[in-house]
Amino acid sequence: MPEITFDIRWPDDTSESCYSPSLVVREHLAVGACYPLPEFLARCRTALTIASDRVQAKYGFPCARAQSQLQRIEARATGFADTPDPVVQVIAFRD
Repeated sequence: MPEITFDIRWPDDTSESCYSPSLVVREHLAVGACYPLPEFLARCRTALTIASDRVQAKYGFPCARAQSQLQRIEARATGFADTPDPVVQVIAFRD
């Protein structure tokens, strides 16, 4: 199963590399796009859940790394609760 790393820039201008076990993330995020934080979270939830489900369909168990990545993204996002109109930018995909 092809995996992908996607690099993002948080509202505080820090960057992070994120993991997906499936290229499905390319269908939900676009390089260069800036997403309002709630939309970014929704897109990541969808993409990483689909990715984990694909692993489960192929190997019989969900992808713990995808689930962990989603938890890290959601935890980091809580730090921007007081930021007015927070935006996350997708910087790059790395296959």
